[in-house]
Amino acid sequence: MSVKTNFGEYPVGNKDAIENFHGNQLVYIAWDNHLAIGPANVFAFPPEMSFSTLTEEVIPNIIGAHPDFECVDWTTATWVLDGEPLSPNMGESLIENGVGHKSLLRFKTPGLNGYQGTGN
Repeated sequence: MSVKTNFGEYPVGNKDAIENFHGNQLVYIAWDNHLAIGPANVFAFPPEMSFSTLTEEVIPNIIGAHPDFECVDWTTATWVLDGEPLSPNMGESLIENGVGHKSLLRFKTPGLNGYQGTGN
């Protein structure tokens, strides 16, 4: 369907389609109760990347500077994928765990509620 605007034809195509990311998929990641990091950040990951690589290598590089991060216990973290609870298999890939292109992956760490309990 063509859409007309005051500036001419609206561009056709989806700029964030999976085909535009060279084999990677976009994944939004959010750490609940830690808004100083941002509500959700988006990254391009290979779908074959293991969930353990995400928690052991990727997430520490993204948010490891937060004062709460040194206390994160991944064994007690709870996960939500696209609004549904997730019990990830750390040895399986993102795609095997149901993480798809433009998925929102949130995690909560019991007892950690942001810097000095402020949610930031």
